[in-house]
Amino acid sequence: MGGLSCGALLARTGKKVLLLEKHNIPGGYATTFRRRGGFEFEVSLHAIGGLSQERNLFKSGGVQDTLRECGVSDRVKFVRAPNLYRSVFPDHDLRLPQMSLDGQIEALSKHFPDEREGIRKIFDEMIGICREVDKLRAKNGRFIRALFPLQYRSLFRYFQKTLSELLDRSLRDEKLKALMSQLWSYYGLPPSKLSALYYVIPTMEYLLDGAWYPVGKSQALSNAFLRSIEEAGGEAQLRTEVREILAKDGAAYGVRAADGKEFKSDVVVSNANAYSTLHQLLDPATLPPDYLRRVDSMKVSLSCFQVYLGLSVEPSRLGVVDHEIFVQETYDPDREYEACLSCDVKRSPYTIMVYDNVYPGFSPEGKTTLTIFTLQGYDHWQKFEDDYRKGSKEQYRTEKERMTNILIERAERIIPNLSRYIELREASTPLTNVRYTGNHRGAIYGWDQTVDQSSINRLAAETPIKNLYLAGAWTSPGGGFSGAIQSGYETFQAIMKRSGETRT
Repeated sequence: MGGLSCGALLARTGKKVLLLEKHNIPGGYATTFRRRGGFEFEVSLHAIGGLSQERNLFKSGGVQDTLRECGVSDRVKFVRAPNLYRSVFPDHDLRLPQMSLDGQIEALSKHFPDEREGIRKIFDEMIGICREVDKLRAKNGRFIRALFPLQYRSLFRYFQKTLSELLDRSLRDEKLKALMSQLWSYYGLPPSKLSALYYVIPTMEYLLDGAWYPVGKSQALSNAFLRSIEEAGGEAQLRTEVREILAKDGAAYGVRAADGKEFKSDVVVSNANAYSTLHQLLDPATLPPDYLRRVDSMKVSLSCFQVYLGLSVEPSRLGVVDHEIFVQETYDPDREYEACLSCDVKRSPYTIMVYDNVYPGFSPEGKTTLTIFTLQGYDHWQKFEDDYRKGSKEQYRTEKERMTNILIERAERIIPNLSRYIELREASTPLTNVRYTGNHRGAIYGWDQTVDQSSINRLAAETPIKNLYLAGAWTSPGGGFSGAIQSGYETFQAIMKRSGETRT
């Protein structure tokens, strides 16, 4: 998404753009795959925030404006999900309504009436942060350093704070804190480790502007970016893996593909993960030692395990109306994170996606497409790495099957008799992510969104190598569809600025 959005913006300003992609389809994690029975599975997307025409929160910038500038918004139809999500805890089960702050406060206060005032205070704090972000965007990120603490009080207050520290200011009940930080799995870190700002900004956009999904699935979105690039005069070569970034005298001047063919250019944008870009595609010796040390010290996000199910019945037979259901066994996010890290699928939180409840026609008539998702660390799968690459996958498949069965069994607590309806099943692991996207350690969010790796502490689009830029989840602002798309915009702006063609 980062490379596609950057490429579309550059092409539409008259630049000659060549997109090189090792897969046979564009999009990275924003793709789908087809299987027998007419099923087409979504690789990663659950929903996108910030696409409401009402613009309830952010008035300037954001993913909606970027899609329009990329020439994509008119090519893809987005539909709003019926509600935000359902959240299931040991003794709490609630749904949050779309685009209604009062409705969300009421839903939470119904379970925790004594905390109603604190709940409202938390939302007020988060809205305050977002308004200041909007104000900063309107000024193209410019500010007077000495006045920042006065002009942007909320941003200054929480810049170095975790989500837990934000919640602790107004809430007392630990169970309520767990419910209010439910979406931490979208960002890959529990509240005690997750940057407050990185959680608040996209989450509030999601809560107040709604959860949206592209008709035609995320592949339609990726294809729309590609068409925009090509119609603006750009070119794409799929099934073309880049093996080396060509650099000389501290400047990049092109790339070399796996077949040895070289492509010369004035600018190189790498949407490959930052770690591999700087360690494998580029000779690390060409980088300043302090920059490389910083990269090597950064922590990589979690990966994931997903079960893809094609069901033989229509959605109404499942007894669920929600498109997304989060399920937790405890109210302790740190404990759940450790279960994810160790790949303990018996204890890790998981999410059920029923895509046909987003819009009808997602699946073949009379059938349902469903996925079960859980975060996972990479270390557990590393012992299978060598055999996996050699095609010797017997032990790997045994472990994958074991985890698949456990997750299906757990999901039957929410959807009784689920296993009876399974017509088709597949699963993906962190090694699958490495295979198809090349992401270091199968990461799905780039670097962890800790306080010291978020906002201005994240890797910038520009690198110490002249003419070489980064785009995607590993750079600013970070992971997720919206974050990756926005990263492409930031990379585009950096390129235009260096060339003296800054746009506002």
